Amino acid sequence: MTTRLIGLDWGTTHLRAYRYGEAGAVLEHRALSYGIRQLPSGGFAQAFDEATAGWPNAPVITCGMVGSRNGWRETPYLDTPADVSRLAHALTPLSLPDGRTLHLISGLRDPERPDVMRGEETQIVGVLAQHADMPWSGTLLLPGTHSKWVRITEGVVTGFATMMTGELYSLLSRHSILGGASAEAAHDDTAFQQGVHAARDSGAAGGLSNLFSARALMLDGALTSDAVPSYLSGLLIGDELRAAIAAGWADAALPVQMVGSAALCQRYADAAGVFGLRLRPAPENTTAQGLWQVATAAGLIDHASARVPTP
Repeated sequence: MTTRLIGLDWGTTHLRAYRYGEAGAVLEHRALSYGIRQLPSGGFAQAFDEATAGWPNAPVITCGMVGSRNGWRETPYLDTPADVSRLAHALTPLSLPDGRTLHLISGLRDPERPDVMRGEETQIVGVLAQHADMPWSGTLLLPGTHSKWVRITEGVVTGFATMMTGELYSLLSRHSILGGASAEAAHDDTAFQQGVHAARDSGAAGGLSNLFSARALMLDGALTSDAVPSYLSGLLIGDELRAAIAAGWADAALPVQMVGSAALCQRYADAAGVFGLRLRPAPENTTAQGLWQVATAAGLIDHASARVPTP
């Protein structure tokens, strides 16, 4: 099959490469451990060559931390409001040693907070393209190391906020007095729900006021040491949801679309019921679809190849 596009999702710890055929169909997918912090001896160029080895010549587009200050070529952030058209017209070209051009997608910046994202903007484009039945106005939640709460207005990203929930969990569970449990400890749903309820009931004081309870409950014998990470996870995710409601990013009347790993999205969905929130499950391949959509809007793919064939 003819290769119409090569897309790269290039983050801090991973490099995922996609070879596309007609109408955005992914013909081949590769995953390498060459994030921008762990490159081979030949640097970005060698990582790119390995990711695309043997693939035909085709336009190339990439998103993620490869366009950050520590990446291959820094790309300026694009201020919100922004949509797929603005992203497509703000691509940063990078000439490759073999004569091809790599097109880097800009990250987004919300100047009002301020706040920034890189890579998530392409996931967002992919979500909006995959879900024709999803309202063009609403909230997207991208849970992760740095969770993003994104406001969409008629298909345009109009603002967003970052919650460092995942990073806080990692730091507290590994490098604080609250840690110490085995890294292989199984998830304890009862302890998780206990943490979620503690966050919900923290009121104006917030979840930070309850962090030490993870230690106190263990010392009292109410939590085993292996259950502490699950309790802490519930407390932090619960506090993120509590804060989202308080800030007006989410309410019980409207469902929130999630985008991310299935396991983590399920954890958020399990916590959401305590707050009366409805979180829709995440669609798959959002970044891959987002890369195709931006490339199409930028004119990197001819219109005949971009169209979904009629049965």
